Amino acid sequence: MDDQKQYAKLFNDMDSQTVITLGIILASVILLTIASQRGLSWLANRLHGQVRFRIFALVPLTRLLILLTALAIAVPIVIEPSLRNMVTLLGAIGLAIGFALKDYVSSLIAGVVSAIELPYRPGDWVDIEGTYGEVKHVGMRTVEIQTPDDDLVAMPHLKLWDSAVYNANNGGTSLQCVANFYLHPEHEADGVRKALRDVALTSAYLKFDQPIIIVAEEKPWGTHYRIRAYPVDPRQQFLFITDLTVRGKQVLSRAGIKPALLPPDAALDTPKGVPDVHRRQQRTQ
Repeated sequence: MDDQKQYAKLFNDMDSQTVITLGIILASVILLTIASQRGLSWLANRLHGQVRFRIFALVPLTRLLILLTALAIAVPIVIEPSLRNMVTLLGAIGLAIGFALKDYVSSLIAGVVSAIELPYRPGDWVDIEGTYGEVKHVGMRTVEIQTPDDDLVAMPHLKLWDSAVYNANNGGTSLQCVANFYLHPEHEADGVRKALRDVALTSAYLKFDQPIIIVAEEKPWGTHYRIRAYPVDPRQQFLFITDLTVRGKQVLSRAGIKPALLPPDAALDTPKGVPDVHRRQQRTQ
C-alpha cells in the first residue's frame, strides 16, 4: 500500500500556477530557438570561409542546449524529485535511449568488423546500395565515400549486415572499366573486334600489364560490344571510358559501321548481379 502511494506521487499536483510556469517555459523555448536560429544565420551570412560554416554548425547545437535546459527546469516541476522517482525516470529514459541508439551501436560493432575483414579501405572504389565512389575515410560508425559528382556521402557501417558491398579495386590499382557499343547487325564482326582492341591499345590511360577483352553479344536489335580494360590509376576511370568511347565511335564511323536502331524497350542492362556503376559502363550507340 505504501509503495502504491509512493508511485502515485511520481507526478506533482498540477495547479494553475504550475501550468502557467510550464507554459512560460514552453514559450521561452520557442522564442529562444527562433531567435538563436535567425541570429546565428544572420551572423553566418555576413561572414566568409570556414568561420561561416562553423557558425552554421552552432545552430543545431544551440537548439539542443536550449531544449536540455528547458527539460532540466521543467522535470522537477512535473515530477517529485525523490530518489525512487529519479531512479524510475532515469530507467525509463535509459530504456528509450537504448532503443533509439540500437542502430548506432550496431554501426559501431560493424565498424569493428570492417576493420578486421576490410571490405573497404581508403582508396577503394566501392558501390554500396547504389552509392558509388572512392572511400576517403573509414571511421568508427561511418565510411565516407566521395562520389564522382564530388558529393561526400557518410554511409553507416550498419549496411554491412544486409547489403552487398561491391569493391571495384579491392585495395589495388587494377579497376576494370567497360565501354559499350551497340552496332547494326550487318557488319564484319572480326574487323570490329580488332578495331575496338586497337582503340584500347592506343589509349593514353591504358594499363598494359592487364588484359584487354572484347566481348560481343548478339541481341534482337543488333550486336552489343564491350571493351573491358584497365586504366593506369583507378581515378582515371571516367577519362579512360570517355577516351575509349569517343575514339571508338570515330573508328567505327570511318569504317562505315552503323549504330543499332534500338527499340524503346531494348534491354541494355549489365549482366545479372553486377551493378552498372560497379562495371563503369557507358552506353554508346
